[in-house]
Amino acid sequence: MLFLNSESGCDSLPKFHSGFAAIVGRPNVGKSTLMNALIGEKIAIISDKPQTTRNRIQCVLTRKDYQIVFVDTPGIHKPKNKLGEYMVKAAQNSLEDMEVILFVVDAAGGIGHGDRMIADWLRDISSPVILAANKMDIADRDKARKQIDELKEIGKFDYVIEISALAGTNISALEEKLISYLPEGPKYFPDDMITDQPERAIVAEIIREKALNLLKEEVPHGIGVEIERIHDREDKNLTEIMACIVCEKASHKGIVIGKGGKMLKAVGSQARVDIERFLGTKVYLELFVKVKDDWRNNPGTMRDLGYDLREF
Repeated sequence: MLFLNSESGCDSLPKFHSGFAAIVGRPNVGKSTLMNALIGEKIAIISDKPQTTRNRIQCVLTRKDYQIVFVDTPGIHKPKNKLGEYMVKAAQNSLEDMEVILFVVDAAGGIGHGDRMIADWLRDISSPVILAANKMDIADRDKARKQIDELKEIGKFDYVIEISALAGTNISALEEKLISYLPEGPKYFPDDMITDQPERAIVAEIIREKALNLLKEEVPHGIGVEIERIHDREDKNLTEIMACIVCEKASHKGIVIGKGGKMLKAVGSQARVDIERFLGTKVYLELFVKVKDDWRNNPGTMRDLGYDLREF
């Protein structure tokens, strides 16, 4: 029988580090793309439309010696309705008790008033803040670096890094820097868990992503997705999904469906590919469209679609 004395190797055993990192920034700066790049899996939906992420999405990166729990937040913006208020509160609440905050700006699109507002706002946060200048691969570097220097005069940043989430530039270096802020701690989630989002929520978000990418500019912000049924057919290795795309105006319903149902079929076809990859089974996806007038200002409908103001 082997015993370890007080001078043996107890202290030499590898220590596990863990902690929480919030990703914040204006809408459409690439926060979701960055989180997907860090995790190595597609969890958060990506679109060129702003305000794509509506909920706090918690994702987990687990390695041998550490675990980072990422909280992807909705883009911080001036709210125009109750859904907008929910999104901003979700972002603000995500900063509580974080080991580190990752503030993402769009170096290619330009650093503007919204970024300066967030930088000033973050000065009052006690957690360390990393400024990540995203999309540097397509940015005017001289202009971007000048704007970053101006932002550094407003904000209080512990570290600044230039990255491209889409191209993968400096993502490993960013991960290494994030690790440096992790204290010794427990493994909060199992090794094989990459998100705390329920299956229904991710399926709904995949469908919403495809609708956002395919529909015209005036429609997407008024779209929600409600999963009415998920049924696993084990005899056929098939998952049957029935989902409803909710829009705010009767005039939008025809646009979502499209001529001869063409648009709805395209949304369903693209969504099914990603859902099958996510679930690991064949998928039969049936989509419907319904109108719920001004649902983004209706707390009851918002709760049905997964956005509950009572959380705050």
